[in-house]
Order: sequence, then structure tokens, then C-alpha cells
Amino acid sequence: MEIIRYASLRAEPWRNGGGVTRELASHPTPAGGGTAPDGDWDWRVSIAEISRAGAFSTFHGMDRVLTVIDGELLLLTVDGADHPLERYRPFRFPGDAEATAALPTGDIRDLNVITRNGAFKGYTSIIELSKKRAHPVFEGQLGILLQGQATVSLGNAGAGDDSAAGAGAETDDGGANAAAAPGAPPETLDRYDAVVGSDHRTPEILGRGFLAVVSIDRVTS
Repeated sequence: MEIIRYASLRAEPWRNGGGVTRELASHPTPAGGGTAPDGDWDWRVSIAEISRAGAFSTFHGMDRVLTVIDGELLLLTVDGADHPLERYRPFRFPGDAEATAALPTGDIRDLNVITRNGAFKGYTSIIELSKKRAHPVFEGQLGILLQGQATVSLGNAGAGDDSAAGAGAETDDGGANAAAAPGAPPETLDRYDAVVGSDHRTPEILGRGFLAVVSIDRVTS
């Protein structure tokens, strides 16, 4: 089981000074770990803090899913059309579109899923957690705690296989990740910590609050 601790992620300033981005995971990861330059990956999951109105970077040949996860409202203009985005409502748009953001209610934080067209497809779902029924995080998924309190533990499926991360969600090992051994007690999740999914001893999240489940599916011809 792999946990990406948000507090350990490095903030990368935007070129226009309008915010910062923290990368949770990307594929492929650069040799030696760390964060790859924009567009040098086939998919990326990140959290951005936006403190100033302005233009978004373009990602040619890619698809984006943006979800406001903190703050009330982001007014996103995509190719001249206005889209008021409320919290926890994912919005998909082309990565090469001309997009600008306005902040009518103040600073916001958003979850970004960017995938290369023809190679991967990304999806974001927001679910409410339960203290009675654990939510599994499968291979090719990330479970990100958005709000509330939660713990994660290993399930029993595939108990004989100690494989950690699913093939769809490789992450670097640069100090941001924590691994749990089989039979370990539940781990507490802090806000914006991410759990890397697996089909072997599938991680299961219990708690109260809201969880973003990001799925990265490989496109097959």
C-alpha cells in the first residue's frame, strides 16, 4: 500500500505567478524521480492553488478534468464560453483550449487530471465516505481525501501478493510516499493525502468526509 503525503510535495510556481501546483502522480516518471516538465508525461494528477485571475497553461493533444476542491466558485472561460464551476463538480475540457480563470469568491484550490489523447482517459468522482463501509481503491486509481477524517488499511483480496502500486499509478519514491506492510494497523490520512490503488490487498478507506477517486484508464484500440 502506498500513500502520497500532500505535506511532502513540492510547490511549483506557475509561470504567470497566478498560483502553484503540487504533483501527486504522473506517468512516466522522469529518470531519478522528481517532477517532470509540463507535457513530458502521458498523464498527471495534481492539486493547484489559484490566487490570481489569469490564463491557464495549454496542453496540446491532452484532455483535462478540473474539480474545485476548496473555495466556493471558479469562473472558467474556455474558448470564449463561461463555465461557473462549483466545489466538487468535475468539469472536462480540451487541454489545448484557451482557458482563463476568474475568482469571484476568492482564492480556490483545484484537482487536475490531465491525460494524453489516444493513450489514457482520466475520470474524477467525488464520493461521501462512510465509517461503516470501507471504500476500496483499485488498480489505476488514486483516492484523495478532500475533507474530513479517514484511515486506510489493506484489504484481504490477494493477501498472498504484497505488490503495492497498481500499474496505472506509478509514483516516484522521493520521500513523498509511505508504504504499509501486510498486517499493519490502519494509517491516518491527512487532508489531500492520496492512496495509490491496487487489486492486490486492495486499500480500503473508512471515515467521514469526502473522497476524490481519480481513475486513469489506458485507451485500447
